[in-house]
Amino acid sequence: MKIFAIGQNYIEHNKELNSKNPTEPVVFMKPDTALLKNNKPFYLPDFSEELHYETELIIKINKIGKNIDAKFAHRYFSEIGLGVDFTARDLQRKLKNEGKPWEISKAFDNSAVIGNFLPAEQFSDIQDVHFHLDLNSKRVQTGHSADMIFPVNELIAYVSRYFTLKIGDILFTGTPVGVGKVAIGDRLEGYINNIKMFDFKVK
Repeated sequence: MKIFAIGQNYIEHNKELNSKNPTEPVVFMKPDTALLKNNKPFYLPDFSEELHYETELIIKINKIGKNIDAKFAHRYFSEIGLGVDFTARDLQRKLKNEGKPWEISKAFDNSAVIGNFLPAEQFSDIQDVHFHLDLNSKRVQTGHSADMIFPVNELIAYVSRYFTLKIGDILFTGTPVGVGKVAIGDRLEGYINNIKMFDFKVK
């Protein structure tokens, strides 16, 4: 299985990181060793002093597809979920400034937290889904899929131009404004609407 992730897909998040809004989707990948499931704890790595959470809607691909037309993209998933794209922000910043690839700041072990999934049919419109993250019982991120620069179906179409999508592949769709640092002892709880999707601690 493959893990695709989209960067810079919310305008307000781009403002908080002083990034320009992209003219086409920003795609990067994580290996399967990045997965962290079943509310297992996240252990802070020793190579970063600024480890950030990024809460994102995630899509699970349910059929093989290549060069998918956006108008048919809804046929290629039947479940949506919530996850965290952990980012070593200090390392990412350093690598970007040096003009180097920044995979190690995004794709390290356990950097792709995946919570539960819900049937897509439960939502009348994939671009009208609300989600949020509570850090130590305080709301720190609130997102609405309507605010995506590139909607879900366009993302699926774009990614499938370059990569064959297979059953079980995961797509992280980008994070809204409000990213921040985590520390040992923190508890992260993620919700779609008011349904809890994950609940884990940082150690």
